[in-house]
Amino acid sequence: MPLPPLVVIPTYNEKENIERILDEIFGLSEPFHVLVVDDNSPDGTAQIVKDLMAGRHQGRLFLKERPGKMGLGTAYVEGFQWGLGRGYALIGEMDADFSHPPHKLLELKKAIVEGGADVSIGSRYVSGVNVVNWPFSRVVLSYMASVYVRKVTGLPVMDTTAGFVMYRREVLETIDLSTIRFKGYAFQIEMKFRAWHCGYRLKEVPIIFYDRTDGQSKMSGGIVREAVFGVIAMKLRSWFRKCRRTA
Repeated sequence: MPLPPLVVIPTYNEKENIERILDEIFGLSEPFHVLVVDDNSPDGTAQIVKDLMAGRHQGRLFLKERPGKMGLGTAYVEGFQWGLGRGYALIGEMDADFSHPPHKLLELKKAIVEGGADVSIGSRYVSGVNVVNWPFSRVVLSYMASVYVRKVTGLPVMDTTAGFVMYRREVLETIDLSTIRFKGYAFQIEMKFRAWHCGYRLKEVPIIFYDRTDGQSKMSGGIVREAVFGVIAMKLRSWFRKCRRTA
């Protein structure tokens, strides 16, 4: 029997959110597995996950503990590699803070399984600007960042920095995760660009994005600078990189 999709959730100090979001994911009408990648959260996030693994979510919840904060991108890469090594055919990613609505996992899966996509993206901007509780300045920054990425790279995606994504395993195998350069939010841009550059089909699924109400945001000025100034270098590197699709 094939494995259900795996959802990778990176965490750092998410004790207010982690149990609730896991309960929502495992309460969906279709099964999912979840891998939490925790960067040694001092608030005890990992222990909450361990307790749930031994209790009501046994057999479908997994934990990868890392020694400290090593970057969002590296957390996802390690999670994706974990899933590939265990035979998952669909591997997704999302935040722990409810900014990504868990029920939309069903639509991300459907876009691939029934809609023919190779990568499905939970998009804030494909049907207008659907962001709740962000200050106007941050909405503008996020939206214009995607405009900038599209202009520089040609990537036909409205929400290039979206972190709510699902991939066919073939995409992750073709990209070669060991060569991903970005560690912050620019990781999201690089993954989408590399998939598109290799000829895979990307489809955006509209979502309403809610800013976190519990816990602390991980956004910083350094993360924004990486996203802005790394895009040109990423585009230039693509001119010299050949894709070897696995399927």
